[in-house]
Amino acid sequence: RRVHGAFSPFPLTMAEQTEKSFQKQPNVFMNKKAVLLSAKGKKNLRYVRSVGLGFKTPRDAKEGSYLDKNCPFTGNVSIRGRILTGVIAKMKMQRTIVVRRDYLHYVKKYQRFEKRHTNMSVHLSPAFRDVLPGDIVTIGECRPLSKTVR
Repeated sequence: RRVHGAFSPFPLTMAEQTEKSFQKQPNVFMNKKAVLLSAKGKKNLRYVRSVGLGFKTPRDAKEGSYLDKNCPFTGNVSIRGRILTGVIAKMKMQRTIVVRRDYLHYVKKYQRFEKRHTNMSVHLSPAFRDVLPGDIVTIGECRPLSKTVR
């Protein structure tokens, strides 16, 4: 439980530890000696990378304190394959959203198109905080993260 106010037992800059095991970034060594640190305090020990493809790394990924191994900016997931777009339908899971993709299917017998849609479960990095249902999102394909999140 998090305590707000001046008498908080934990610093507010510490990453939220919500799992039973200690969460950390595997590429960052956290036990550097005090001599190696700057006089102002600790350096920002955070692994951040660019995913390429013309996408900028969000400021929350660089300066934030979240830990997410499935984040393409701070975790161990590479974006490869297709780049898709869709509309956010639901946001009821933790770090996962449902995206609705609409498309047209041609029926040869009637020489017309019919509307169809498909729902995709997509991982939402904590770097993107201001998304709401109904927003248009761009999705990068990666390896399967779970049974339904691909």
